[in-house]
Amino acid sequence: MASNTFSAADSALGYLYQIRVALLWSLSRIKKDVEFVVSLETLDDVTFDSKGGSPEELLQTKHHRTREASLSDMSGDLWKSLRVWFEGHAKGQIPTGTNLYLLTTAGAPAGSAASFLRREGRDVARAQRLLETVPSSSDSQANAPAYSAFLAVSPASRRAILERVVVLDRAPGVLTIDEDLKAEVFWTAEPKHHDAFLQRLEGWWLRRVIKQLSASPQPAGILSAEIEAEMSELREQFKQDNLPIDDDLLEFALDDATYAAHADYQFVHQLKLITVSKNRVGAAIRDFYRAYRQRSRWLREELLLVGDLSRYERKLVEEWELAFEAAKDEIEATAAEAAKCKAAKSVLKWAEQVAIPIRPGVTEPFVVRGSFHMLADEKPPRVGWHPDFHDRLAELLNPGSSVLPKGVTGGGTE
Repeated sequence: MASNTFSAADSALGYLYQIRVALLWSLSRIKKDVEFVVSLETLDDVTFDSKGGSPEELLQTKHHRTREASLSDMSGDLWKSLRVWFEGHAKGQIPTGTNLYLLTTAGAPAGSAASFLRREGRDVARAQRLLETVPSSSDSQANAPAYSAFLAVSPASRRAILERVVVLDRAPGVLTIDEDLKAEVFWTAEPKHHDAFLQRLEGWWLRRVIKQLSASPQPAGILSAEIEAEMSELREQFKQDNLPIDDDLLEFALDDATYAAHADYQFVHQLKLITVSKNRVGAAIRDFYRAYRQRSRWLREELLLVGDLSRYERKLVEEWELAFEAAKDEIEATAAEAAKCKAAKSVLKWAEQVAIPIRPGVTEPFVVRGSFHMLADEKPPRVGWHPDFHDRLAELLNPGSSVLPKGVTGGGTE
């Protein structure tokens, strides 16, 4: 397939890289136990302010996907960064003393100006001399505004700004930064759960960044306390007596398509047997959907073992049996259908309200309710509501395998 000249893939990866790097640097700063505010696309790609609002660090990120980029003396990446910083100083937006970082996947050639602005082998005076020769020897129109901003200040001012510039070249790319992120969160969860922990942390971070970028009129920064609070919440969820509940499932709202897709499920037929309302059926479908996907993720990420789930389901069935038999004892075997439906609804109400946590810290009700509906959907069903649900379902349904949610295969994975 031919490449698309107008593809935005590189730009998109650059923005994603910026977001991931901002998280990485934020996690690193949190370890220093100093309060800060981080924002994207304000003064720079990433800006770290003190709690009082004064910028302390500005970070430019440059990501290259398919080519071996070079941070030469005429590099566009280098001069774009210098333009942002020199113009920021000229406008009074960047205070003297602010640290300026250029983090790039490109490499600075030996002897280049950028190579002398690294932390190691640093020689700012030499870097300045090399940069001062570029405007007169370059015909780059793209770099021309940067050359003007650089030459507009005195040599002493250039030196003062360059003293704050640090080049971090050959940085890990967007796909290889994971190990650095894991190193920052290694103490938050067991090593085998680092991927699952980071997936949830980055999901929250992306949503928080979107909120920050879309704030109006002035983008509001993200407080370090917010990041610490989310980390603390996730740490609790990854303890032995707990499991993470994912926000996308908590926020899932049943739509007409999902309702229709589940209309012929066995657990739905069980509800229709006892004539519950459409809204109650909808709530059951929502809980079934949430519980199936949440449990599948726990299994896939090895946060929960198949044996743990089997023991939990046995406990649910045992508790249901007590409620089910008690409801049957309240009516005669020859009771009218209305009496049987009333008894069935009492069992369903019990299942909708009972708290039987899969682990002590997991208190989200949809896990219990959805798990009951999953048991009611098995063939043969392990739980039911109508006193004669086995016989009634046999009359109503054709034999066959249970239908799984759209996009879901067997074996407990999504």
